[in-house]
Amino acid sequence: MAVVNQVDKKAKLDKFTIVQYQILTHCFLTGIVLSSAELTCLSMLALEGEQELNSFCQKMHSMSIFKSAQTVRNTISKAEKNKLVVKEGKSKKRIWINNEMKVQKDGNILLNYKFLSLESS
Repeated sequence: MAVVNQVDKKAKLDKFTIVQYQILTHCFLTGIVLSSAELTCLSMLALEGEQELNSFCQKMHSMSIFKSAQTVRNTISKAEKNKLVVKEGKSKKRIWINNEMKVQKDGNILLNYKFLSLESS
C-alpha cells in the first residue's frame, strides 16, 4: 500500500473570498490565467448574479478596479471565450457566471477539494 503525505488545512472565509477561491481553483485546474482584477470582476459577477452588461461594466469601473468600462468589457469577452461567463442578448446583453463551473454563493458553504499526486514506482 502506498504511503501518502496528507495536508489538512481549514480556514473560515468571508463569502467574497470563498467565491474567489472557487473561481481561482477552476481556472487553475483548466489552465486559465487570470489577473487579480479579472478574478475580482468574476467574483463580483458571481455574487451579484445575472445582470445587464453595460451597467455591470460601469459598476466595476466606478469601483476603480479597471481604468475604463471598455476594459471591463474586454475582461468579460475574454471570460466568455474561456467559458467562464455566459453572454446573451442583442442590444441590452445580459451576463452571468457559467453554471458549469458550479460556483456556490448562497447559504453556508463548505468546500471539500481533494487532490492527489502519486509518484510512479
